[in-house]
Amino acid sequence: MTLDEERQAIRSELETLRANGARRQELSLHACKRLFFDLGIRPSMAAVRDLTQTGSASDIPKDIDHFWERIRETSKVRVGAGAIPKALEEKAGELLGELFEAARVQARAALDHERSETLTSIQAAEEQARKAEILREASEEALRRAEARIDIAFARVRELEAELSASVTQRSTNHENAQSAVRRLEAEKESLAKRLETEQAANAALRDRIDALHAEMRQSTEHYAQQIKDAIAEAERRVKPMLVELDSLRSMAATYQSGIRDASRKEFDFIQQLSVAKARGDRLDGQIRAQSEEIDALTREVGALRAQQGVDPALAELLCSLATSGRLGADELNSIGNVLDGYVVIPPRCPKCEDGEPELSQTGAGYELQCPECEHSSGAGRSRIEAIARFLND
Repeated sequence: MTLDEERQAIRSELETLRANGARRQELSLHACKRLFFDLGIRPSMAAVRDLTQTGSASDIPKDIDHFWERIRETSKVRVGAGAIPKALEEKAGELLGELFEAARVQARAALDHERSETLTSIQAAEEQARKAEILREASEEALRRAEARIDIAFARVRELEAELSASVTQRSTNHENAQSAVRRLEAEKESLAKRLETEQAANAALRDRIDALHAEMRQSTEHYAQQIKDAIAEAERRVKPMLVELDSLRSMAATYQSGIRDASRKEFDFIQQLSVAKARGDRLDGQIRAQSEEIDALTREVGALRAQQGVDPALAELLCSLATSGRLGADELNSIGNVLDGYVVIPPRCPKCEDGEPELSQTGAGYELQCPECEHSSGAGRSRIEAIARFLND
């Protein structure tokens, strides 16, 4: 059996004794016996402590001393029990006593050496324990700090999760609102497209009506002009013979006194006819002026309709309000062009000085709105709505 197996067997025996209620001293004595007699090893505090796993640095040396005391007593008994002479017994006793004393001195020296080593080991262990305690305290402090940081991190994670949840909710709400707005705008677009088609159809019918009115106006103008020409020609045709006859009567007045009454009567008739012709000419002139005014009104209406170009008034007012509030960019104003010029209204006051009345002027191919008081100007714009938008928002 190897040394390690022997030591394991001794530990098993000691565990059995401990289970049977053996005390520390009994365990130490059994370990000393096995070490000394079976293994041939002098019992030491470290060896005994390694086997028994119990006892302090002061108790184990006492147990070892007790073991040696029992050995000494046993040796005395054996020596005294033999049938040897008295002198030899004394010499043997002295020899055993000297051997025992030498063994005791040697054991004491070994014990002191082992005690010093044990104390050194204890001091080193205590130093390591202190370092371990310092490390433990530092570890606990680091652990507390880590736990505090972890709590802060968890709180931050909860805040971020709450913010993320709110953001996701807001995003879904915005997405739903955007989708509803898109659906509403598409519906409005379809409605506006239908209204635009209706307005375009009405505009086409209105253009046809305007063309028909123009044709009728031209026919009426030509007819009235022809009537005026005919009336003037008829008046000239009837006046000339009367004038010739009047001249003839006047030349014959000196000789024909009797024909004065007839000549006067003919002259009166001629004057009446001339008055009638003049009144008819004046009436025809009034009709011509009325037709001219009607033609001018129709021309203005045609110009306004051409300026509006079939745009829905509600849509035109919306686009005008967006342009004057500065919510339409230059590209959007350029794309609108002159379509809304028939709907725009010149602002009554200048937004800069609030005293001047802006004046709209046409410069080349564009328009410019300028305040005469502070000289605030919109610059040249391609359309009236662009000039007004620049004037209000620059």
